[in-house]
Amino acid sequence: MARVSRRERVRYWFDNTMAKGTPALIGWLGLASGALILVVTVLAVLLAPGDTARNGSWPGVVWRSLLRTLDPGTMGDDEGTAPFLGLMLLATIGGIFIVSALIGVLTTGLEGKIAQLRKGRSRIVERDHTVVLGWSDQVFTVVAELVEANQSRRRSCVAILADRDKIDMDEAIRATVGDLGRTRVVCRRGDPLKVADLELVSPGTARSIMVLSPPVADADNHVIKVLLSLGAREWDDARPHVVAAVHDSANLPAARLAGGPAAHVIDADDIAIQLIVQSHRQSGLSTVCTDLLNYRGHEFYMRPEPALTGMTYGQALSAYELGVPVGLRRAGTVAVNPPADTVIAADDEIILLAEDDLLIRLAETPAPFAEDAISTAAPRFQGPERTLLVGWNGRAAKIIRLLDAFVEPGSELVIAARQDDPSAAFGGLDNIKVGFVRCDPTDRTQLEALDVGSYQKIIVLGDEGQDPQHADARTLVTLLHLRDMEESLGDPFSIVSEINDDANREVAQVTKADDFVVSDKLISLMLTQLSENRHLHDVFTDLLDPAGSELYLKPASDYLRPGAVADFATVIESARRRGETALGYRLHEQFHDPPAYGVVLNPAKRAPLTLTAEDYVIVLAED
Repeated sequence: MARVSRRERVRYWFDNTMAKGTPALIGWLGLASGALILVVTVLAVLLAPGDTARNGSWPGVVWRSLLRTLDPGTMGDDEGTAPFLGLMLLATIGGIFIVSALIGVLTTGLEGKIAQLRKGRSRIVERDHTVVLGWSDQVFTVVAELVEANQSRRRSCVAILADRDKIDMDEAIRATVGDLGRTRVVCRRGDPLKVADLELVSPGTARSIMVLSPPVADADNHVIKVLLSLGAREWDDARPHVVAAVHDSANLPAARLAGGPAAHVIDADDIAIQLIVQSHRQSGLSTVCTDLLNYRGHEFYMRPEPALTGMTYGQALSAYELGVPVGLRRAGTVAVNPPADTVIAADDEIILLAEDDLLIRLAETPAPFAEDAISTAAPRFQGPERTLLVGWNGRAAKIIRLLDAFVEPGSELVIAARQDDPSAAFGGLDNIKVGFVRCDPTDRTQLEALDVGSYQKIIVLGDEGQDPQHADARTLVTLLHLRDMEESLGDPFSIVSEINDDANREVAQVTKADDFVVSDKLISLMLTQLSENRHLHDVFTDLLDPAGSELYLKPASDYLRPGAVADFATVIESARRRGETALGYRLHEQFHDPPAYGVVLNPAKRAPLTLTAEDYVIVLAED
């Protein structure tokens, strides 16, 4: 082994020192400045003692040398012998090089630090904030809803961690969401799958953590890995609750196992299917759900109400001036639309529908109702029906099987799609007969050959295996054809359509379809609600469970005599007598008028109200 010389060792040590970056360079330049000043001072004392004595000996020469090193213009006032002036000139020239290098190093270091900050790799210091892991188009809906939800908070923060450029994320949020109000949105660049990167958004001090599905083919696998990454982290305090969604029902058990007891994982595919089927049965349901999940509208709150202890749920329905009771939460379980004779216990929480928790108020006296305006008509039951399913995707098979559980025996469903006949796979259905016609839904001639006027309901699904925007474009063309055909036939059927991008819903209004199901937006809204109140998971599960009380839009004539002047307190009483909870109504004349589309939730209980036979009352009911 060759011997290492002293020079090589010194050079190796110097290289390692310089590799430490800007601080090391500043240190070396400082040493060079000190050495230059020391050399000039020593030579001045030795070569020009007279001048040195006149300038204050050692301290004075050191000070003058320092000034000449930092400011070359100081030398203009120098006087003295040639050796003294020569040494001062040497100090000035040396200072020019050293100070120039120092300025360059400082500038480079500062630019590097700014660039590092712009990369979003510094750890945030926040408490009680919301953490969003991942990036997709859903993030804009989530941020907008959190901004709305935090309007009453003095300070709030949303921290986003995604493997994207921080500046791009900031600009996208500003351009899409707009005014953030009192909410600060902090973006950090990192991989949510890495435990070290998770620390950038301080998950240990967060109020809640939301995991978003990325726009990739194996999105569920990514969500499960992030849940596992959160599980691998060591938590100093209580672990914040985590919310996430998977799009394939088969992945739900694995995701819930990965998330553990602190996580609420919802089945996005199942929720979308239920909304499509329910909207098929009752037009406007997705609009109602959007309002219930949207913080700009009305949402659910849970609060203890000692004043109602000992009262029944039926009595509590008329006990609020502002707010509508929808159920009870007791002993950690939720009961939506419980029996009217259920007695409210001291430790029960009332589940209320209200515009804001600050607006919930008990009434001094229950609002009177108009007995003569209450309808005594028997509920109407729907017989067998014919449904046309236009298009095909991965949800279609589950939609058909769920429809079979709701429709009356003898019903019929015909699939019109470009693919091979899938009807042979549905031989075991109980109530519905499935047929098939090969058809390109965007072809007007082929649609007319289906005799669409013979169907009461039409469901339009987005094509599978295509870009969402292209699939929505094909859906819009199909809807335009169907609406034109419906007008010529005299409005014989209702249309429910699946839309991928909520921005296309505004464009689709021209088609005047009865309902649009934008599943991704509804899932984003639900995740946001759960991130703010984890107990709402049980409420939404109960609402979407066919076995419990569900949302229904029923003819207003079942509750009020058409044309009779009453108020919403009368509607609540009429629904109570049927074992139902009234939440609002939908006006037929405003079905296609955004943004509410005729839906009115939690209206004033004493304001005059007249409903027609074409209007609907929104209720929670068993069937």
